[in-house]
Amino acid sequence: MTDTQASSVSVKFVDITEDQAGQRIDNFLLAKLKGVPKSRIYRILRKGEVRVNSSRVKPEYKLQGGDKVRIPPVRVAEREAPAGPGPKLQRLLERNVIYEDSVLLVINKPAGLAVHGGSGVSLGLIEALRATRPSHSFLELVHRLDRETSGCLIIAKKRSALRYLQDEMRARRVVKVYQALSTGRWPRGMKRIDMPLLKSELKSGERVVRVNPEGKASVTHFSVLQRFDKATFMEVTLETGRTHQIRVHSQFAGCPLAGDEKYGNDECNRQMKALGLKRMFLHAAKLEFRSPEGGKIRVEAPLPDELVQVLATLE
Repeated sequence: MTDTQASSVSVKFVDITEDQAGQRIDNFLLAKLKGVPKSRIYRILRKGEVRVNSSRVKPEYKLQGGDKVRIPPVRVAEREAPAGPGPKLQRLLERNVIYEDSVLLVINKPAGLAVHGGSGVSLGLIEALRATRPSHSFLELVHRLDRETSGCLIIAKKRSALRYLQDEMRARRVVKVYQALSTGRWPRGMKRIDMPLLKSELKSGERVVRVNPEGKASVTHFSVLQRFDKATFMEVTLETGRTHQIRVHSQFAGCPLAGDEKYGNDECNRQMKALGLKRMFLHAAKLEFRSPEGGKIRVEAPLPDELVQVLATLE
């Protein structure tokens, strides 16, 4: 099939299961019709080409178990499929699963691996995990970690678990604890930063977050574990979960994270690199949350060896 041929050439009918219920119809179609522009999705909804139980629906309609969705023929530009994960990456991901049950798994994400493809990254952790586990019909990220951040990441194996866990995060009932190395000496007595964060996009398309009174409420708790001459090793607990929250609040305190190329200090980063730091020093060390199936789950990911070595060098 060429890139101008249709990958969807006939009407399809999809029966919605209970586990798929709760999704907006526009998001459902975006997932089903990969490669189709959002504008096209909304156009076929507006024109009534998409039907649910033979009726027109608006983009915000939430699907229910038992619904029958009519999807019209849509021409989808076929792109060359990205290369799948190599055997080495597949083994690494399976080896890094630190907790798993019937509805979710927690993986110790390696630093340098994006959580999903896009923005110049053809293959992310979630795509690699799906390729590694083809028998799983549903695998979705519950939350995200920056590419250079390592540690605990939750993956839902059922849509009901995804909805439950994201609701728990919004309600601030998921405890997220990180380990970080800030440059400079962390101000004594500064244990809590409560400063709103505003996300914006530069002309280049790069996302930047800044402390701004018009931003979203953001609270981070800092606890000093060890002080060095020119750096501070800390345990950091998130009360809210904003993009780049720890990084920007650390910058606000005057002690940006070691190795942070976006919000950090270039001279400090050069000094840290000379000490062997090859990445941003931020690690998602612990998670504590209630399971969708009842009971509490506590998971820990040990500090990676390369970060342990940096601390040893600082000592």
